[in-house]
Amino acid sequence: MNSENFSLSEKIVSTSYVRQGSQARRSHEQLIRLLLEQGKCPEEGWSESTVELFLSELAVMDSNNFLGNCGVGEREGRVASSLVARRHYRLIHGIGRSGDIAAVQPKAAGSSLLNKLTNSVVLDILKLSGVRSVASCFVVPLATGMSLTLCFLTLRHRRPKARYIIWPRIDQKSCFKAMITAGFEPVVVENVLEGDELRTDLEAVERKIEELGAENILCVHSTTSCFAPRVPDRLEELSILCAKQNIPHIVNNAYGVQSSKCMHLIQQGARVGRIDAFVQSLDKNFMVPVGGAIIAGFDESFVQEISQMYPGRASASPSLDVLITLLTLGASGYKKLLSERKEIYLLLAQELKTLASAHGERLLNTPHNPISLAMSLDGLQAESDGAVTQLGSMLFTRQVSGARVIPLGKEQTISGHMFRGFMSHSDAYPCPYLNAASAVGITREDVTLCMKRLEKCLKTLKKEKNVARSSSPVLPPCQEDTTGE
Repeated sequence: MNSENFSLSEKIVSTSYVRQGSQARRSHEQLIRLLLEQGKCPEEGWSESTVELFLSELAVMDSNNFLGNCGVGEREGRVASSLVARRHYRLIHGIGRSGDIAAVQPKAAGSSLLNKLTNSVVLDILKLSGVRSVASCFVVPLATGMSLTLCFLTLRHRRPKARYIIWPRIDQKSCFKAMITAGFEPVVVENVLEGDELRTDLEAVERKIEELGAENILCVHSTTSCFAPRVPDRLEELSILCAKQNIPHIVNNAYGVQSSKCMHLIQQGARVGRIDAFVQSLDKNFMVPVGGAIIAGFDESFVQEISQMYPGRASASPSLDVLITLLTLGASGYKKLLSERKEIYLLLAQELKTLASAHGERLLNTPHNPISLAMSLDGLQAESDGAVTQLGSMLFTRQVSGARVIPLGKEQTISGHMFRGFMSHSDAYPCPYLNAASAVGITREDVTLCMKRLEKCLKTLKKEKNVARSSSPVLPPCQEDTTGE
């Protein structure tokens, strides 16, 4: 409805009523105008009706929704199912063109605008979350692992002779396979144990650079968010080292956007040294379906280079999901979620510490990890060799998802590389343990229910062991031989 149509409506319905409706429409349009002018996440979240109006306006700008459109090409935004069309708000053309995922499509002005606005809003959120000097970013319809691969492939053109990627160990398959898939040889640097924490061995990284030669190293591949007792890498020191040796630095920031500490590490690393790009997951940080990531960096030209490496057009679904989410939450809503996550982290730590103490265990001291916590399972291990893994099974069947139980001595081969003590980020961590994390969206009820079920599982295991002991046959003591024979 434009002003002309509202004027015509006054001939049919009372003028005062139509003007009231027109004012209501303008309030929606004012929010949309501010988004287009500023390209930032609105401070207060939008109503669903405003979001749907905006998406409808974008959709009618795409050629597949033109009235009377005659399409004779191989890709015309045709959709057989109306359910599928509604699921995507009739934004069917996707994003980008065959040569660049960030390019504008002539046939899809609405989808192209969606893409540009999403990247701009996400950039604003990255700055709000702590990386204030980030220059550029884009949403890519790939999860974190493949997004890292895209970064490595882009660096290949800059460093054609490089064969190796230096990687402080983190026991997570996708980031390791990302390097293999890109055609490089990961150089695994074992972590050092400091108290309970596993931290970056900077001296070992320096030795590897000297041994292999800086010109043969594609990049250093570091990590922020991770499972305790591993903690974020020493990003500042690694960034300084990369700048000194002129080696690129790619950071796996998978679920680090929700942590001010992880984002501060990236900001500081870029300030004092070198970080070429950092990659983060959409689902883990923004509570949207799996399938998207944000690739960001401090050099706009390099970020653009990465986007141009993506072959062909791409799905708009991840961009659409995160834009809807951020417009609905608003900057204040997202900041509130981050604040609540921090509070619940403290609650989870206290509850785990209390529970551990009651069962003769302890909460591992990992102050440098702002998201994940770990509780020792030494006593459980002493009870029975299989008790630790049994606890993991019991928690899963009791619908406690996300908790990880780490036994000692597990081995895993990934793409020909053997990891000893797999899942513990170390060849020989001193004790088995259980992980729990306070990630964005967690509630106090989640913590309470998890502790209740964990307590019950530990008591059940202890009871079963006691029953097994008491039911074991007791042999009579040997009689003393008095025959003298």
